[in-house]
Amino acid sequence: MIVSSAFAGKTYAVLGLARSGLATVDTLVASGARVVAWDSREEARALVEGKAELGDPMEIDLAGFDGIVVSPGVPLNRHPIAMRARLAGVPIIGDIELFALARPTLPPHKVVGITGTNGKSTTTALIHHIIEQAGYPAVMGGNIGLPILSQPPLEPNLHGVGVYVLELSSYQIDLTHSLDCDVAVLLNITPDHLDRYDGFEGYVASKTRLFSMQSAEHVAVIDYGAEADFDILAHAPDGLSISFIDTADLPGAQSEWPALQGPHNLQNAQAATAVAKALGIDEATIANALASYASLPHRMQAVRTLNGVLYVNDSKATNAASTAPALAAWPAKDGKPRIHWILGGVAKSDNLDECAPHFGNVAHAYTIGEAGHMFADLLRPHMAVDDSEMLSAAVRRAARIAQPGDVVLLSPACASFDQFRDFEARGDAFAAAVAALE
Repeated sequence: MIVSSAFAGKTYAVLGLARSGLATVDTLVASGARVVAWDSREEARALVEGKAELGDPMEIDLAGFDGIVVSPGVPLNRHPIAMRARLAGVPIIGDIELFALARPTLPPHKVVGITGTNGKSTTTALIHHIIEQAGYPAVMGGNIGLPILSQPPLEPNLHGVGVYVLELSSYQIDLTHSLDCDVAVLLNITPDHLDRYDGFEGYVASKTRLFSMQSAEHVAVIDYGAEADFDILAHAPDGLSISFIDTADLPGAQSEWPALQGPHNLQNAQAATAVAKALGIDEATIANALASYASLPHRMQAVRTLNGVLYVNDSKATNAASTAPALAAWPAKDGKPRIHWILGGVAKSDNLDECAPHFGNVAHAYTIGEAGHMFADLLRPHMAVDDSEMLSAAVRRAARIAQPGDVVLLSPACASFDQFRDFEARGDAFAAAVAALE
């Protein structure tokens, strides 16, 4: 894990003891800080007993604290900790900000930060893969599910300095104030998480802060359309080097990259290529890495081919904008649509407008979960629909109908919380249902 003298002798409260919270406690304690930790769950508090003091930041005296480290899941626009911290004059930060504060004490390194509404995890993993293939020390962390503070500090090697590759959600950026990325990436922006922001404009402003924290002469890799529509770099420093994702020259054809099919993965590959070139990685290495990259679980993940039918787990697609590229990845063949689309869950909107241009690729839809009936009604004018309700039923029914050459695609366009703990549990359930087919 990362240990830094930057925290020695300081006092922090940690609110929320899931993965990043536990890593934060470990780093701060090992660095010589006093830590007061809290979680509403008794079993979570038990994990830090003997390491940290226990105390609820909503009740203890915050005078003299150097920061309150909160989980990105804490809604600062509604949680009373925001006002209490303001009254006490104590900054609210996240684990990414702690990493930023520790950077001057770490061996020489670079940081790549990736944000956007969709595609962050795949692009983060792809960039990490390219950097590793180039021989540089590299670790990835952040929103991808790997707390950065629990990762080993990178030492330079013969190829050069190490690179930390961070997937950054808007929530994490909100809790970060001094992360100066050597390369910062914005893939795209579409409406999401609006319950946490003052409209779409507030969400956009959160994303753009990643660039305002950069130093001049560092690199911004951004989507041209997002910059044109939202002036992403309005508050970025003068002298920032700008590379547009849309114009990145790719070293080879997409058909050569098995795990990077579909228009969304083309953009992910363009972004990763632009980052790699900014880091000085040669085209041959980039080309080989694009070809050898393997999909992350739950992101356009091929789980099985049975009787000539491909089963794909895209459970991470939790809104219509992230599902649309999956529907585009398998166009109709000889005029015959071949996607059997499983969708539904907790809807983030009452429409599927972003998916509509690709309805012609869908042979049959199978709706599930809370949004199932609504989506079934929306889709019936355009395609055959089975209102399946349960994921396992949808898989069985799709398997009966699908023909060789077809694709059974779980790409729900919804959150999972009506029937599953998270998108990972939903994807695992899909894989289990597919494995049970004969």
